[in-house]
Amino acid sequence: MMKLFKQKAFERFWQSTSGKMGFEITIAIILMSLLAPILNPYDPATDRNYAARLKPPSFEHWFGTDGLGRDILTLVWYGLQTSLVIGLISVGLGLIVGVFLGLVAGYFRGWLETVIGWLTDILLAFPSILLAIAIITVTGPSLSSVMVAVGVVQVPIFIRLTRSMVLSLREQEFVQTVRAFGATAWWIIFRHILPASLGPLVVQATLSIGTATLEAAGLGFLGLGAQPPTPELGTMLSDAFKGGYSLSSPWTIIFPGLFITLTVLAFNLLGDGLRDALDPRLS
Repeated sequence: MMKLFKQKAFERFWQSTSGKMGFEITIAIILMSLLAPILNPYDPATDRNYAARLKPPSFEHWFGTDGLGRDILTLVWYGLQTSLVIGLISVGLGLIVGVFLGLVAGYFRGWLETVIGWLTDILLAFPSILLAIAIITVTGPSLSSVMVAVGVVQVPIFIRLTRSMVLSLREQEFVQTVRAFGATAWWIIFRHILPASLGPLVVQATLSIGTATLEAAGLGFLGLGAQPPTPELGTMLSDAFKGGYSLSSPWTIIFPGLFITLTVLAFNLLGDGLRDALDPRLS
């Protein structure tokens, strides 16, 4: 039965236009970021040419140059690397913490559910970007601080999703049967309930990577993200606006903004395709 479901899910995914587009764009973005050090090595200490600053796109510099004479295509490549690292690690952090707390709240109920519910409500009471700014203000702006801040923002989303899944599964017949045979609570949670909840969690994690990328770019634009000389797409936008050449040299904001948009769009389309493929009602 499970093998048949996986086969049908795979077929539904490749029949989904949004899923295929998201997958292809995502793979292209990942390959670009991974191949950057091989195809175009970058040294922030030396890869600048003030004589070539703010040059428009040309055969020599496909995306033009920025205010320091750096090749924008190279910066975008490495900025994609930074964005993907932030997205994957922050969502991974939010996924691990949120899923665990959601499993505990949904299965054990009682005072644990109340305390975790309060924590979730407190985190959700603040707009995500303001909560991230508050965390970075305390920890200091850095790449690791951005990962932690964006990860914390993702935690309540996974808590609520996981808890709702557990509440619907804990009274199912297969869980009751395993419990009747004397299985421990943790065995039931991690061996039966969690695997049955993976579909929605995978979809949410995929969508959250796009959200995390956008939030990281916003923090970078505010000067709270990855610090120089680390290339980051939001920081590139900030440098163009602060330098006052965003209008006179529009390529300095067009290309970083375009790749932020493409990254968010790719993971949203991929998540949409996975949602359609993993929906058990379509099996």
